[in-house]
Amino acid sequence: MRCRHFLNPLLSPLSFAKPPSRPLASRARAVAQPPAQAQRRAALAEPDVGISRFASSLPGFRGVLKQRYSDFVVHEVARDGTLVRLTSFDLPDERADTDDEANADLPHALDSFRLLCGDADAEALRGFLSRVSEGDSNVSPIILSPDADKAHRLEVHDFFKRNFIFLVTDTVEHSDGVQRCIRVRLRSGPRGRRNVGEKASNRTGIGSSEPSGWRDDMPFDSRGSITWPYHLGKFLRFHLYKENKDTQEALRVIGKMLGLQPRSFRIAGTKDKRAITTQQVTLFKVHASRLAALNNKLTGIKVGDFNYVKEGLVLGQLMGNRFTITLRSVIAESEDVIKAAVDGLIKSGFINYYGLQRFGSASVPTHLVGAALLRGEWRSAVSLILDPREGEYDDMNGVREHYKEHGDIDVAIRNFPRRLIAERAILQRLKKYPGNYLQALMAIPRTLRLMYVHSYQSYLWNHAASMRAGIYGLSGVIEGDLVYKKECLGEGTLTDTSKNNDDHTIASEMDIFVETLPEETIQSVKIADSEDLLKAVYTLEDVVLPLPGSETLFPGNEVAGIYHEIANKDGISLTKSIHGVKEFSITSMKGGYRRVLQRPIDCKWDVVTYTDDKIHLVETDLDVLSKAKPSEVNELLSTRASHDGSLDTSGATILAETESTGSSDLLPELAVKLSFTLPTSSYATMAIRELTKTSTSVDCQKALNS
Repeated sequence: MRCRHFLNPLLSPLSFAKPPSRPLASRARAVAQPPAQAQRRAALAEPDVGISRFASSLPGFRGVLKQRYSDFVVHEVARDGTLVRLTSFDLPDERADTDDEANADLPHALDSFRLLCGDADAEALRGFLSRVSEGDSNVSPIILSPDADKAHRLEVHDFFKRNFIFLVTDTVEHSDGVQRCIRVRLRSGPRGRRNVGEKASNRTGIGSSEPSGWRDDMPFDSRGSITWPYHLGKFLRFHLYKENKDTQEALRVIGKMLGLQPRSFRIAGTKDKRAITTQQVTLFKVHASRLAALNNKLTGIKVGDFNYVKEGLVLGQLMGNRFTITLRSVIAESEDVIKAAVDGLIKSGFINYYGLQRFGSASVPTHLVGAALLRGEWRSAVSLILDPREGEYDDMNGVREHYKEHGDIDVAIRNFPRRLIAERAILQRLKKYPGNYLQALMAIPRTLRLMYVHSYQSYLWNHAASMRAGIYGLSGVIEGDLVYKKECLGEGTLTDTSKNNDDHTIASEMDIFVETLPEETIQSVKIADSEDLLKAVYTLEDVVLPLPGSETLFPGNEVAGIYHEIANKDGISLTKSIHGVKEFSITSMKGGYRRVLQRPIDCKWDVVTYTDDKIHLVETDLDVLSKAKPSEVNELLSTRASHDGSLDTSGATILAETESTGSSDLLPELAVKLSFTLPTSSYATMAIRELTKTSTSVDCQKALNS
């Protein structure tokens, strides 16, 4: 370790062993509160959503999380285990490999075509290919012999797709309206320059027995595509680097510049707003040059590492995330306390709570909206989404207050920013269908409206996890625990491959945590019995708790009761629906399972000193690029400092208004830097909470930073 400074000995870390937000009850059910009773809070506290226990009794230390957004760096971990980094702004080579085409087994392909279509069409195709090979980019299409068999025509189309990817076929009909045949032309690209819809002259059907009468002046059939190079994958994959921006916000900015809707972008998962993050994105049939041209116009956003692929991304198509987190203004009794806390986190892990981010940043958390939806209270749900809220910008609350008082939808729609997707969707639908609150809710994009119900499932899961830890502890498996069946996981042990290079994470360990056990995918579980305990078949890492649904089991011990107890207090049944809207019913969802305990993977840490709190303590992708290609990134690096901000209760940036505090007269402060990988849907903030034994709520972190 680079630093051996002792920290302030007057302040014991034991003072921060529990979140300072409020006293914690000894059992989870004591802190469970019906959502209906707590609809107006200044800020969400951890016990409000069931976060009240720690995995170990080791003391923590004081440290400020996200004092600056640059203290929280996230790299997506792709499915193959590689870290997603911004490493290049270079454009990919879009030229076709014509040598491979020239070396294709043309005689064999022509022989196969002769068997499929006959001698006349085969000779016609041979002559066409000969003119193409001579470099005639204006070669006229050919029309094959009439073919009344649709199945055979489909077979011919497929033959050309497999054997002559530089050619395109479509079907044309005779003027008699009965006969049909296949037309063959040169595809746009390196081997030809004909445009879609272009009419060619001298299109006598070389292979046709009746060259006259064919409607060969018809535009070429371009259904399902635009002019796109045949040799390129149809999706552009690129790396999105963003600073202090939500993923959807960044994509909206890029989409607006390109004239594309946000839904055109495909991602594997969203990333934190108050952070510096890098992730993969795909776009359908967009050239890399269009995106690269935006880099000098984008603020806090960069795109690069372009590549063309056959398939677009889908949600969940990632292995996890690699976090590099800096805790500033660290205070502990000694460096040994820090080391013991980190070692405890690595060994014991942390309770795999859903973090506060899962429940939103507004004073009306998303699980309260979810509870209203599950009860079928459509008007109440709309009000919770639209009503004024604590902690929001004054001008936004003014818009909400005006709508609540006057009901003027047009004014509200004009003044709500586009980032408020749910609010705008509700109002636009209410304008069309006044008073139909269910219709208004269904106007919200599906993934967003389902998020409300999923948030309530997470709320129940957190309380159940706290109860499991509070009643039975976290020392091992107890009878009645739900565990993943060993035959489903395999008998292999987890291996530490931390000696791998920096661009490849622990694939074998991540495979077991993520690919085998994705969240909300029904795996085969069982209730641990006395025989399992006697044989020591399972460990605490095998223990899971359910996200309630129609296909999930509940534990066979007292923990099961907390689900129904809290749901009943909220007026919700977990076994039957009180309304007919399946999307807003737990009984219509499969549900899933989530591990109770999670260990950080490949965890590394260090203690450093600093005197200027505006200096970045972690090297970002742009910092690395600036060393290799300074001229390309200097512009962003020179302006980025003015956008970095200190802790902010609303999530917006507070611009630094003072000069740097760096001075040789100032005593150095201490920071702890940690890097670790977590599977998808696990929260790094919950790992930091375990480490510091301090609440991650905005109010608590603001108090620590003051």
